[in-house]
Amino acid sequence: MLLRKALLKDVPALYNLINEYAKEGILLPRSLNSLYEYIRDFWVCEEDGEVLGCVALHIVWEDLAEIKSLAVKKEKRGKGIGSMLVEACLREAKELGVKRVFVLTYAQDFFSKLDFEEVEKSKLPHKVWGECINCVKFPNCDEIALWVDLESIKLRDVSKV
Repeated sequence: MLLRKALLKDVPALYNLINEYAKEGILLPRSLNSLYEYIRDFWVCEEDGEVLGCVALHIVWEDLAEIKSLAVKKEKRGKGIGSMLVEACLREAKELGVKRVFVLTYAQDFFSKLDFEEVEKSKLPHKVWGECINCVKFPNCDEIALWVDLESIKLRDVSKV
């Protein structure tokens, strides 16, 4: 398996993977336009040229970033791919000087294992909610907000997967 930054050629695979989960109401849908526009935010895990999973790290402010669009092919779940993708984002965030990374999710247990802690949504800056207006669940969001302080955790090297 290879963990790397996403390339333009990955966009169709990202689109299909993310929107498969969006149909189930687990992720926000992403348009092709949005994926091309934010391709630099994405990481992928691939094997033999096939994208097995993806995640995006979106910088929100000078000290805050968000993990978005974490998706792993259903038949590849439980193999550590999601953890590797999130850890790649956390390492990148730390290298950029971000102090805290948050996620809005239904997978609280998964993120808790990666040292994320639940936080009141009201503690997140208002600009975080920019995409929420387009969500079918707005304004009754039932996702859980979690965050991790990057200065308090030790990150493992996931470059050699």
